[in-house]
Amino acid sequence: MPALEAPRPRTDRPPGNPAAHRVALVHSFYSSRRPSGENAAVLDQAEALRAAGHDVTLVAAHTDALETERGYTLRAAVRVATGRGRSPLAELRRLRPDVVHVHNLFPNFATDWLDRWPGAVVATLHNYRPVCAAATLFRDGKTCTACPDGDRWTGLRHGCYRGRRGATLPLTWAGRHGAAAHPLLRRAERLVALSERSRDLYQRFGVPPEKLALVPNFVASGSPGTGPEDRSAAPAARWVYAGRLSEEKGILPLLRSWPESEPLDVIGSGPLESACRDVAPGAVRLLGPLPRQEVAARLPRYTGLVFPSVCPESATALVCQEALAAGVPVLALAGSAAADSVRRDGTGAVYGASAELPHALVTARERFPLLREHCRRMHAERYSARSWTAGIEAVYAQALARAAGRPAAAVAEPSW
Repeated sequence: MPALEAPRPRTDRPPGNPAAHRVALVHSFYSSRRPSGENAAVLDQAEALRAAGHDVTLVAAHTDALETERGYTLRAAVRVATGRGRSPLAELRRLRPDVVHVHNLFPNFATDWLDRWPGAVVATLHNYRPVCAAATLFRDGKTCTACPDGDRWTGLRHGCYRGRRGATLPLTWAGRHGAAAHPLLRRAERLVALSERSRDLYQRFGVPPEKLALVPNFVASGSPGTGPEDRSAAPAARWVYAGRLSEEKGILPLLRSWPESEPLDVIGSGPLESACRDVAPGAVRLLGPLPRQEVAARLPRYTGLVFPSVCPESATALVCQEALAAGVPVLALAGSAAADSVRRDGTGAVYGASAELPHALVTARERFPLLREHCRRMHAERYSARSWTAGIEAVYAQALARAAGRPAAAVAEPSW
């Protein structure tokens, strides 16, 4: 296919915001069988951009629909390995957006179209998929950076994607040349990191620092459970964990070291659900998966949110931001983006190992009631739709300037 012509300047700008843009969000939605905070974040961001006056179109591929097609698994594997296959180019040519904002291409969009699109491209680094087959930088119970550090075949040897070498091979082959050569990381004018930890790791793996911008995710302050009507209610003397019941989330070490006397609600499902039931102390209730809105509505009633992730999460989890919006402090295990933000923002406490958990809970139970208003304030300043929109608009302006060959240094980003 010949190269596309560069998008022409438009005179029919979206109304209401003189700096508004036409934005195409490109996203491959993960299967609904595995609830995804990334899917939710993309939908939330589309609404935030529209509320700010931007003209937003979601160019999407849905795994739920595509995986029913005959031969889907083989075609997806070939697409991931070669970068060739389904492309959003036809839709982008019709839309002529000012900015193409890529969230996720795996496994339903190819990558070869990126070099044929002449306009500005921004990409959000929701995880570590470009440099890690598992997308988590986590293996055998600990952080693993072997592949991005230079041993490109480690993930294949260990079958890091879904525990199978055959499933891992396409991802290993696609990433064999490292981060700097990855089609999306190389092509995008700007790459959005969701935390300082993610930004620093991608830079260490070879992504030019001038490409990286820090814009954390957000949750809307109008979510159920975050309004003024909830602030007068005294929280129950219970803690809550909300997330996937899987190894990288640290749920089993949490339950094994959880004090018998501390009430804890565990919300979520996953492969370790049965093991969690086996080791949970008597004061722990396993509530199973709940809709996101119901989790948000319940949050104000808890003393604190416990976040025991043992992998270097690329972003502060949405549930942590929902907790802050509800005025609920976070008790986080050191080593994740959430723990970094808790320590920096003073929105809870960080403990360093399972053995420290009982003492951390005693201290947190005394301190956390005094932090509730501070948590709400930090959410409004750092993790609200307004703060995210300001940050992403600065990123778009820089990407457009770079795509046009103009200096972008004059465009300032908000600081977090």
